[in-house]
Amino acid sequence: MSTNDNSISRYQHAVSVIKSAILKSQARAAQAITHEQLALYYGIGRYVSQNSRSGFWGTGAIKAISDQLTYELPGLKGFSETMIKRMRTFYEEWQELEVKSVIGMTEKGTEDHDNANSVIGMTEIEPLHLSGYEEFPLTAFLNISFTHHSVILRHAKTLDERKYYIQLAYDQRLKVDDLEEMMRTGVYDHRGELPNNFFKTIPDKRLALQTLKVLKDAYLLDYINVEDIDEMDPENVDESVIEKQIVMNIKNFIMNFGRAFTYRGHQVHYDKLGEDSWIDLLFYNRIIRSLVVIELKKGKFKPSYLGQLSAYLRILDAEEKLPDENPSVGIILCKKANKAFVEFVIQGYNNPMGVATYKTTLEQLKELLPPEEELKKLLPSDDDEL
Repeated sequence: MSTNDNSISRYQHAVSVIKSAILKSQARAAQAITHEQLALYYGIGRYVSQNSRSGFWGTGAIKAISDQLTYELPGLKGFSETMIKRMRTFYEEWQELEVKSVIGMTEKGTEDHDNANSVIGMTEIEPLHLSGYEEFPLTAFLNISFTHHSVILRHAKTLDERKYYIQLAYDQRLKVDDLEEMMRTGVYDHRGELPNNFFKTIPDKRLALQTLKVLKDAYLLDYINVEDIDEMDPENVDESVIEKQIVMNIKNFIMNFGRAFTYRGHQVHYDKLGEDSWIDLLFYNRIIRSLVVIELKKGKFKPSYLGQLSAYLRILDAEEKLPDENPSVGIILCKKANKAFVEFVIQGYNNPMGVATYKTTLEQLKELLPPEEELKKLLPSDDDEL
């Protein structure tokens, strides 16, 4: 038998094994269930990897197998040469998650294709106790589509970045195009900046990203001399004092706050259904085409602030927002905030909101200076010679 005949025989055997696995998978799940599909693709990826990487199949094997599968299973989609290579990548990139292998490979690769389940399939997986795999998003991993996984593997190179996008795609039920756009524009690089619920509450994910980009997570109010107002104890300065200082320096505030903001007013009054509401600071942003509410809080973030802000946003959308404008956005601007806690509680609201913090000149100076004990060591003592 010629070398070419041997190759054809091996490819035909591979086609039979993969075809059997496909048919069995389709029989178990008349409709494509994500978990079942991932199991199938992962198993095929493992099978292809262990045969193609060792050189057992030879050059052109994957294309030959794909073509033969298409011939023997007319109408079959999703098993092009490119797709099978993606299955191989899927396995190779995530094989460390496997607890154990169920593939009984022999030295010559003569598996029994009548029992394809023992050759192709996804083992039970769980995060191994390896560095970087702590808190692995397993539920999200098993419940986003293979196409989502392929996009993530193509664009994200580190484990942390991949974990982030897997969880984001699952939490936000992202379409593949939206996920790819968010990855191209670098949402991962903006993670942890401004605690927000934009991707949950703004259907257009590009707009959600734009909203995140025009805002910051921390602001330096260096024109507010609160130390002169309250004996160098910024914690006790009243919110109205901060607001007054901001209004007096509104140009500086807008330049510091972000791009394309226009000032609409402070203590803006609305009477809705017999109830008075007073919005601390109201702006409009031309980039996201939204009204932006700033609510000032002198102390640490409290969950109750979000309820108040949510009410203001509903009022604005009902009373002020024009038909061609996007929903109003709200920002709590406070002294301190636990970002992880804010991220958790803010997801319970349906209006676009974020929480930022501010610092004053004195506080920034204190952060730049060494600790008091170190300063004392630097100062000359009475015993030092002049």
